[in-house]
Amino acid sequence: MDYQKILDTIESEMSYRDVRGKVAAYIPELAKVDPKKFGMHVYCGDQQHFCFGDSEENFSVQSIAKVFSLSMAMILMGEDLWDRVDVEPSGDPFNSLTQLEYEQGVPRNPFINAGALVISDILVDQLENPKEELLSFVRKITDDESIDFDKAVAASEKATGYRNIALVNYMKALGNIKCDVEPIVDFYFHLCSLSMSCKSLAKAFMLYANKGVILETGEQVLSATTVKRINALMQTCGFYDEAGEFSFEVGLPGKSGVGGGIVAIHPHPDRYSVAVWSPILNEKGNSELGMKALEKFTSLTGISVF
Repeated sequence: MDYQKILDTIESEMSYRDVRGKVAAYIPELAKVDPKKFGMHVYCGDQQHFCFGDSEENFSVQSIAKVFSLSMAMILMGEDLWDRVDVEPSGDPFNSLTQLEYEQGVPRNPFINAGALVISDILVDQLENPKEELLSFVRKITDDESIDFDKAVAASEKATGYRNIALVNYMKALGNIKCDVEPIVDFYFHLCSLSMSCKSLAKAFMLYANKGVILETGEQVLSATTVKRINALMQTCGFYDEAGEFSFEVGLPGKSGVGGGIVAIHPHPDRYSVAVWSPILNEKGNSELGMKALEKFTSLTGISVF
C-alpha cells in the first residue's frame, strides 16, 4: 500500500477553505489557534511513518486524552469500573446535565464529559500523583519524554469550566463521586490540555491497534480484553453524538477532540493508526476537515474494520 501517495492526494484535494465550521471559541486559548493548520500522520505495523502538513506540530488533544485516562482506570479497576459508568452512546451533547438526572448520576459512557470526570475521580482517588502518572503513561507508549500539559490551555479551561464543575457536583450529590471536587476538575482540565502532535498521537494509538502491546518494545501494557473494550467504545462513543456518522463514513474506531484532532486505528493484523489535525469544527464538535480526510483515507486504502 502506497500510503504516502494516498496522503499526498488528500493534501492536494482538501483545504480549510472547503469547510464552514469554526474553531472552539468557548475555551479562550483554543480560539487563538490558526484555523489553516492541517496535518496528517499514519503509523504502520511495520514501523513505517507517512505524513503531510502540520503533522509534527503540537496541539491541545482535548477529549482524545480520555482514552489514556480510561486505559489507566481499567488497569486499576478492571470490570468493576462499569458499576460507575455505562458503555452506551449518549445521543446527547457531550456536556449534558439532563441525561445525568435521568440516569441517577451514572454517565452513559467514559468519553462524554461526565464519564471522563468519573474516570478522573477514580484516578485522583487511587493514584498518589495522578497528573504525573498520566504523563508517564503517555510518554511510555509514545517513547517521547517531551510530551506535557499546555498550562495556558489548562488555566483557560479552569477559568471557564463551570459546567464541568457542575457535572462533578451533581454526580457527587448522587453518590458517584468520592473525592473533593477541586482535585478532580484540576486533573480533568490538565488531561484535556495534553499537548501532542499527529505523529505522537499515531504512535500512542498503535497500542490499541496492536492488542495492548507497545510495537517497538513488545511490552504488554494493556490486556487484549481491555483493548477490545476500549476499541468498541471508540467505535460507538468516540465522536460525541456523531459516532454513527463516523462509523458510516470512515469505518474505524477512533476518538476526536475539540482541539481539532482525530485519531483512528485499524487493529491487528493489518494494523495502523492515523491521526489528523484541523482546528475547524463542525456543529457536533468534531474536526470538519479531519472527518473528510479520514473518509477519503479509508476509501482510497480500502482498509477499514467493515
